[in-house]
Amino acid sequence: MTAEALLEKAGRYLPPEKLGLVSAAYDYAAKAHQGQLRKSGEPYLEHPFQVAMTLAGLQLDATSVAAALLHDVTEDCGVSLRQIEEKFGAEVAHLVDGVSKLGKLALPLPGELQQRTSVREQQAESLRKMLVAMAEDLRVVFIKLADRLHNMRTLAALPPDRQKAIARETLEIYAPLAHRLGIWELKWQLEDLAFHYLEPRKYSQIAKLVANRRTEREEIIDSVMQTLKSEFERLGLTADISGRPKHLYSISQKIERYAAQGRQFDEIYDLLAVRVLVETIPECYFAVGIVHNLWHPIPGAFDDYIANPKPNGYQSLHTAVLFKGTTPLEIQIRTREMHRVAEFGVAAHWRYKEGGDKKGIEVEERIGWLRQLIDWHRELAGAEEFLESVKTDIFNDQVFVFTPKGEIKDLPKGATPVDFAYRIHTDLGNRCVGAKVNGRMVPLDYQLSNGNVVEILVSKKDKGPSRDWLSPNLGYVKSSHAREKIRQYFKKQERDENIELGREMLDKELKHLGFKLSDREDIARLFKYDNMDDFLAAVGCGDVSVQTIALKLAAQEQPKPVVETTVKPSTSGVQVLGVGDLLTNLAKCCNPVPGDLIMGYVTRNRGITIHRRDCYNVVHEDEKERLVRVEWGRADVHYPVKMQVEAWDRVGLVRDISTLLAEDKVNITNMNVSEHKDHTTSLYFNLETTGLPQLSRIMSRIETVPGVISIARVGDDTTVKSGS
Repeated sequence: MTAEALLEKAGRYLPPEKLGLVSAAYDYAAKAHQGQLRKSGEPYLEHPFQVAMTLAGLQLDATSVAAALLHDVTEDCGVSLRQIEEKFGAEVAHLVDGVSKLGKLALPLPGELQQRTSVREQQAESLRKMLVAMAEDLRVVFIKLADRLHNMRTLAALPPDRQKAIARETLEIYAPLAHRLGIWELKWQLEDLAFHYLEPRKYSQIAKLVANRRTEREEIIDSVMQTLKSEFERLGLTADISGRPKHLYSISQKIERYAAQGRQFDEIYDLLAVRVLVETIPECYFAVGIVHNLWHPIPGAFDDYIANPKPNGYQSLHTAVLFKGTTPLEIQIRTREMHRVAEFGVAAHWRYKEGGDKKGIEVEERIGWLRQLIDWHRELAGAEEFLESVKTDIFNDQVFVFTPKGEIKDLPKGATPVDFAYRIHTDLGNRCVGAKVNGRMVPLDYQLSNGNVVEILVSKKDKGPSRDWLSPNLGYVKSSHAREKIRQYFKKQERDENIELGREMLDKELKHLGFKLSDREDIARLFKYDNMDDFLAAVGCGDVSVQTIALKLAAQEQPKPVVETTVKPSTSGVQVLGVGDLLTNLAKCCNPVPGDLIMGYVTRNRGITIHRRDCYNVVHEDEKERLVRVEWGRADVHYPVKMQVEAWDRVGLVRDISTLLAEDKVNITNMNVSEHKDHTTSLYFNLETTGLPQLSRIMSRIETVPGVISIARVGDDTTVKSGS
């Protein structure tokens, strides 16, 4: 930790006259922090020094590096901003002030007294300030990201609960932010460090998997590089060739995706990767042609991010080939300038900004999404809505689609024509009745892909959006921007109309889940509404979704820690409190599922039978002493549920319902059909579900099947109607 090391690193790109500012800031910080120690035991100066070294590695301007050295002196050393401004100028003081304000909102510990809502509110407020700071001067966030990186590197000095809280925030907010800004060098380090603290066992397993193959992998990479070097030289192409490391968190995500497809760790083709750097774009395409002549390309594994850059500005050619016919291998090809942008993102262009040349203009264009996002979210007052919007509209992967006039629009991955319509204009979204993608009619829940040309069909009358669009179960809307515009439309409707609609929607959901209508008041209190009409109006205008109601009811029955004894989950996934592991069975009269309030009944010879608390047999039980308190456990168990569907009889009805259930991985154990003279039919399904949230989701989806009149959860006492 010496000034010389920092000046040597910064001197590789800064002119000599700028290094004086960095040197003066180092001396000032060293004097201000003299005698202070961090919780890790190291001198406090080590922290601002490492933050400054990270920024010098990103080749940021001297002002940013100086502010990084000074970013804690106002908070920890009693130095005023005026003193900073007098000594180092207004720009440095502005950056120090910006970083200090962001640092004041630390994430509370899970065990502290604050309620979850206040934690979310504080996190949301921290995010708001960060986004505003980004819009005013992006360098504030560069410093904050470097600050978080060094804090993550020294996280071992903190208590375990604090480690997890900070690591979770890093993985959910800071790493995606680095990705959105295109700063790969920070993104992968933040992800791997957070992964290490959040899932230490999994981290170690993947590290061992990678280490066990290191020698073999290095031999293959060396062979590939030698072959490419010889072929490039033979054809007169000058290129830098290197092996590309694959990081552990990225491998973890890849393993999960491959496991879902039934594929193995050995089949991950980009564990082995080579990077080729050339001078010009034509040379990139020339190089990929050489690669494909040497080795057979893997079908569907070529991506041209030069012609179609990623949202954060990343450009490269990606291809995957079979080395020697058996070993999958990824090769990335890009220019040296593209590589600098890939590593440093927006920061790669920052030092050109002051000159006002086209590089500076490019920086402004690349954070245009941020300025627009801030405008959109001035209307979002609630913490939940704001956090949801940031995670969907900024941090999710993006897709690029085109208007019929060729204008490009970026949307969150999984976005639909409805999202696209609201992205263009609120009025277009409100009047949307259909869509064409690439000239072909598609449903409004169709998921858009990169390169789609989208045309919105509108109603001549101002019909307004459908309330179904707000249901997360139906998949009409992905972006929070579109969802908020739809909510605003319904909020403008008459309050009485919203109350009535809310009552209808709530009653339908309670019927779906098998609850009594008298439970309305209890549910309103769960959402902290003392006035029933206010709650119903919130449901009617979309502020409270029926899916959220199901999740809240399920959360009420989450098991609490049992201090007096350790109870293993039984095979039914139920814990009997205060005793050891007992045999439990689910009652067939009421078929309880996780989320239902339950009660145990001690039988003579079959252990404990689990009933819903409102089950007729529990309510009217004479021997109350045989009822015991039970709670849902954490076992990975599926629960039987009976469901009745009333529908108009038609060909393909059962097939359509079965397909929806299969898509949600719901097993049908039994089915009965009863036809009636009025051309309707009653379908009775015995299903296996994971609990109330899944049950609510599938019932909402089945309601959209053409011909379905009603759907409800039923008990064993339901009588099948005859067709006579």
